[in-house]
Amino acid sequence: MATYRASPGFFETPHAAVYTLMTVTVLASGFCFIQAGSASAPAQLLFRYGGMYTAALARHEYWRLFAYGFLHVNFIHLATNMLCLVLWGGHLERRVGPTYFVIIYLCAMVSGAIVGNATHATPYLTVGASGATSGILGALLCLWILGKLDVRFDFFAINIGLNIALAISNSRIDWGVHLGGFAAGLIGCALLDLVEKLNVHLLRCRFPEPVKINLALLAGVAALGLWAARVQTPAADLPGWIVVAGFAVACCAVIKLVDLALSIKKGLAAVIIALACANAACVALGGWVLATTSACGARTSGGPGPLENLLNAFCANPLLVTALVAVGAVTLTLLLCSREIHRGIEGVGFVGSSLRAERNRRHGL
Repeated sequence: MATYRASPGFFETPHAAVYTLMTVTVLASGFCFIQAGSASAPAQLLFRYGGMYTAALARHEYWRLFAYGFLHVNFIHLATNMLCLVLWGGHLERRVGPTYFVIIYLCAMVSGAIVGNATHATPYLTVGASGATSGILGALLCLWILGKLDVRFDFFAINIGLNIALAISNSRIDWGVHLGGFAAGLIGCALLDLVEKLNVHLLRCRFPEPVKINLALLAGVAALGLWAARVQTPAADLPGWIVVAGFAVACCAVIKLVDLALSIKKGLAAVIIALACANAACVALGGWVLATTSACGARTSGGPGPLENLLNAFCANPLLVTALVAVGAVTLTLLLCSREIHRGIEGVGFVGSSLRAERNRRHGL
């Protein structure tokens, strides 16, 4: 976790997570605009690619809780939300780091969809990143209330006031999504602050950000695989609360093992290599699952769209494609974490005593 305290300025330069989320959102929305042949996307197209609608939760289409946040109605809608992401996201990511930033962003996105769904009495279709960006503003307000963000009150007065004025002037804005996302960002940031305070007593080391990001990605992939397995064989599964509790215990065990590894000399280098291998294993497992399902069975040749072409290329030789992607995952992990590997091999700053001293200097976010 960075020790940075945001400057009093109104604008903070964005960082990697903000740029990544912005790129994914622009590409997803732009793909819909290209499909529509104009600077706006019709409701039928938005519904097909993941728009949140009335019966989504009842039909167990939980993937829409995330997909809707990357789609937008038109260019103005997209530009407005990306402007909010840039204006607010730079402050939050610089303060809490990319891992916690993405967690807050996605939690606000999901919470906004759930609250919005609960507040609609009539059929609806909603898309947009406004719930997630509202969560960023809520998290910043939480940090300010805790005295851990050095911005003036007018930062919130101006931004919240402009959002309220915009919502009043446009009847199509979904208030439930905005409020749900804002509340999730506020509460989620407070919980993360509590987690960081508990970590002072539970963990020996302060995790480097690349390790934290990779562990979060692996946990997300594991949770997705577990959920898919339960959907396919619901009768043979244990009760849901037992599965969730077991998954949580397994995650805690992995975190503690990584914590112990980081506390020994050259432990960081070993952890990075282990994560690279785990990434390759996830790719290999995903390729095997995709190759053995109906996705590659009885396919017709050809088909429009880049996604269809990629799937056709994979199905033509799944073993080769999976192996190449797995090697790419290992290489990318090692390249992105090359600095951490060097520090781990040299043992600079990653011996248990120095990391414990660093953690003891910090309390919360």
